[in-house]
Amino acid sequence: MNLNIIGYVIYLSITVVIIIKVGKICYENGSVYVAQLIPNHEDLCLKINHILLVAYYLFNLGYCAITLIQWTTITNYALLVEVICTKTAIILFLLASLHYFNILIITKQIKKLI
Repeated sequence: MNLNIIGYVIYLSITVVIIIKVGKICYENGSVYVAQLIPNHEDLCLKINHILLVAYYLFNLGYCAITLIQWTTITNYALLVEVICTKTAIILFLLASLHYFNILIITKQIKKLI
């Protein structure tokens, strides 16, 4: 029995919810960092923050979709859970890494301006 379609649906459901939730949090709190980089231009800061959110969604959702072609044939429920957990962990690690990398770059840029 091939359980790949079930795995795809579960995996995409989990990762899309995580990506959207993290994106909203970063969007709401990220405007402070962008405002420090470009003071006195609130409208521009909001637009830049929105572009960053769109790029974040495109990158992460695209990565999730492209990983589906790398799945092996899933023949039992134990393997299904293992693959979903592994793939979700990779996405979480990627999100955390990108977040800290962005914060590092923005912090260095702010320090240059100060």
